Amino acid sequence: MEQTLDDVLKNFVDISINEIEALKKDISLEVYKKAMELIMDAEEHGSRVHITGIGKPGHVAGYIASLLSSTGTPAYELHGTEAVHGSSGQVRPGDVVIAISNSGETSELKATVMTLKNNGAKIIAVTGKRDSWLVRNADAFLYAGVENEGDPLNRAPRASILAEVFVLQILSLLLQCEKNITPQQYVKWHPGGTLGQLREDEKDK
Repeated sequence: MEQTLDDVLKNFVDISINEIEALKKDISLEVYKKAMELIMDAEEHGSRVHITGIGKPGHVAGYIASLLSSTGTPAYELHGTEAVHGSSGQVRPGDVVIAISNSGETSELKATVMTLKNNGAKIIAVTGKRDSWLVRNADAFLYAGVENEGDPLNRAPRASILAEVFVLQILSLLLQCEKNITPQQYVKWHPGGTLGQLREDEKDK
């Protein structure tokens, strides 16, 4: 029987919530320790963090780079395909690259990751396939897998994007807390907009 739009809406919400709920069994501090150590060690030695992905995960990369930067871990978006056309020059030996890919098998990402590894970068894989090429070629792995994208086609990345964002938001949160970022520091990085209005309140504390 053909689904109504109301059915489609409710199914997507239910599936998305269930997929995030299912991720809980793969989330623990132990899982994140290696990724955190790679990033903290890189920063300690003056190296940097970059985020990359192909297609929709590339847009996730931009958001996560911004989120990390705003919470105490300066990060740079690296275009997934431009990396093999010269942009990999922004990545130096000792840098860390977070590579996002649902399948972990995308040919463009393989070329990018190998280029970055040849540059001396450490790779943190964020993928939905535990036995993928990306996992086998990474120094740390964060699982972000889903069984169903949440739409009748089960093709367009929807729930998988939510999973990738969720997993990397946790990483940003743990790094923020590990670095003891204060409200004053956070407001300093946000002088504009509504967040900037908190500045005066923070001065009084």
